[in-house]
Amino acid sequence: MKYNTYIFDLDGTLLDSLDDLMLSCNYALRANGMPERTYDEVRRFVGNGVKKLMERAIPDGLDNPKFEKTYAEFRAHYMEHNLDHTKPYNGVMDVLKSLRDNGKRVAVVSNKFYAATQELCSHFFGSLVEVAIGEREGINKKPAPDTVVEAFRQLEVSKENAVYVGDSDVDVQTARNSGLPCISVLWGFRDKEFLIANGATTFVSSPEEILSI
Repeated sequence: MKYNTYIFDLDGTLLDSLDDLMLSCNYALRANGMPERTYDEVRRFVGNGVKKLMERAIPDGLDNPKFEKTYAEFRAHYMEHNLDHTKPYNGVMDVLKSLRDNGKRVAVVSNKFYAATQELCSHFFGSLVEVAIGEREGINKKPAPDTVVEAFRQLEVSKENAVYVGDSDVDVQTARNSGLPCISVLWGFRDKEFLIANGATTFVSSPEEILSI
């Protein structure tokens, strides 16, 4: 293993969470008389945080007079149901355990809101993930480097010999803005062609391949 510190994205990288995101999105849309979105639409909408997800899903986005109400109902529903179908991708737990057994430092940096990021990481990963940072007031979300910098601060390490692992164009940009190499996973929410078009250069098709890079 070449790197000492691994910064992971969460949704689409460590956790297969799209079903729960879609169900909560459509619950809020349905409750407010708005058309529901398909699985593939929600897949395209995620990556920039749940507010942006709902901005894309709600007709007219932020200009819709029901935006705040619908967004609040999504958040409430998701916090109650974010463990219904969400689970780690096959092989993820073994990789995290191997990294920690070999003395590697591990953090999660997500654009998912902070409470959900903390809850999901604690529930699924426990001590395998040392630091989990989500979207919150007062810190710029990805692709700004701020949350990655905060992860290094909490881990008490520098960015030397660190790598960023994610599944989206936002992750490629985040790694670049943070001055880190990026490993792009191919089991997440974006396909290889899209990632290449957005600057990705290093790919893995299964979690265990991360250990050999």
